[in-house]
Amino acid sequence: MKAVAYRKPLPIDDVHSLLDVDLPRPEAVGRDLLVKVAAISVNPVDTKVRQRVDPQGADHVLGWDATGTVVAVGPEVRRFKVGDAVWYAGDRNRPGANSEYHVVDERLVGRKPSTLGMAEAAAMPLTTITAWELLFDRLDIPRGTSGRPATLLVVGAAGGVGSMAVQLARRLTGLTVIATASRPETREWVQAMGAHHVVDHARPLDGEVLAVAPEGVDYVLSLTKTEQHFAAFPKLMKPQGKIGLIDDPAEPIDVRLLKVKSISLHWESMFTRSAFHTDDMGEQGHLLDEVANLVDAGVIRTTLRENLGAIHAANVRRAHEILESGTAIGKLVLEGF
Repeated sequence: MKAVAYRKPLPIDDVHSLLDVDLPRPEAVGRDLLVKVAAISVNPVDTKVRQRVDPQGADHVLGWDATGTVVAVGPEVRRFKVGDAVWYAGDRNRPGANSEYHVVDERLVGRKPSTLGMAEAAAMPLTTITAWELLFDRLDIPRGTSGRPATLLVVGAAGGVGSMAVQLARRLTGLTVIATASRPETREWVQAMGAHHVVDHARPLDGEVLAVAPEGVDYVLSLTKTEQHFAAFPKLMKPQGKIGLIDDPAEPIDVRLLKVKSISLHWESMFTRSAFHTDDMGEQGHLLDEVANLVDAGVIRTTLRENLGAIHAANVRRAHEILESGTAIGKLVLEGF
């Protein structure tokens, strides 16, 4: 089968950083689905793994966002059958989905929204799971609009996770959503996602946020460049607030700044459940089913920004280049081999 892989960490402008390869077709065992991949999207985790993990010359396939059709099932599969259209993010401890065929545990898989094409749907699984787990599992934000008024700040809201977090918070909670963006095109994007207010993270963040929410915010999702903004968080937050992080700060952050207001800090990695086969691993498949219902009902929209064409090394390299530039808006998708 065709696949895109890398064999050693190289700068993305090196033609050998990602390669077109031919690999054996995998087999579904246990609770696995064998999926014929139709479309993929590219996430920052792809670039980080490519830069940091040395496969010592072996073909290492990336890719943790996919849509496709089930073509075979393992003997223990109960939720899906051959012919089902599915979407998922998968498991970092297994080969990625940048391949014609891919095996994935059914517990991590949801039904693809029927109202979206394969490419539109491929933009969503990883970022949806991450944003959902941040909001509802890590920060324990109540769903529904009947709770006390509260405010959420989403830092880096125009990216993939931010785009989903803004939508989920706006559509499923009563939160007032403040998003950060620094360019006209990113401001327009986050407003389209549903943000009530947009502030500029290129300026001192405490001043920007307090001008909109003078009493401070209850929750912060810090999705990028946490080290630049961390000192401002205690200044712009209410006492007993909660912060959720997904990035890897380039410099140490001083958590002691949080003590005086009893602010709590929560990390999110959407690969935790699959990596440790937690008892609730199947929650990822269930939440993808729930989001598929929300998409089909017109409550949530795809975050696809650009379709870069067919799945091959040159196009995947282009996607990595865009992500590494730090200018990406929404999600980048590739479709078909």
